[in-house]
Amino acid sequence: MKSQRIFAIGAIVVAIGGIAWIALGNLGENLVYYWTPAELHQNAAKAAGATVRLGGMVKTGSIVQGTPLTFEVTDGTDTVKVSTSEIPPAMFREGIGVVVEGTVAADGSFQSKRLMVKHDNEYRAPKDGKMPDEKAMFGTLDDAATTAATP
Repeated sequence: MKSQRIFAIGAIVVAIGGIAWIALGNLGENLVYYWTPAELHQNAAKAAGATVRLGGMVKTGSIVQGTPLTFEVTDGTDTVKVSTSEIPPAMFREGIGVVVEGTVAADGSFQSKRLMVKHDNEYRAPKDGKMPDEKAMFGTLDDAATTAATP
């Protein structure tokens, strides 16, 4: 009886140890830090070579369309130049909140592999008897598409 109890306790200890090893084994290597531009500059040594998420606002006048797309992310205190070959979401524009995931290059710029924009996901239907604002609806389209869609 006593040997069965010792075996059961040993099996439980081994099982708990195995679960802890699996859960915590490579946790440090799989962390993705989320920083603002000021925090990224403060932790430059820690950020080098690591995958990082950078969050802030797209600085007005900083977007340069092309391959790669470049823009600056600011937190109001500091700014980081971001470069990405990814096609930006339709809502991407100056002054919008963004989160970019990638790595810091040797020159201090940020090489993004993923670009996400912050948006309000709350739908607001027009009030009864009101038509939706056409300017707002077609605001993300180019001029040719806007004139073609307007009666």
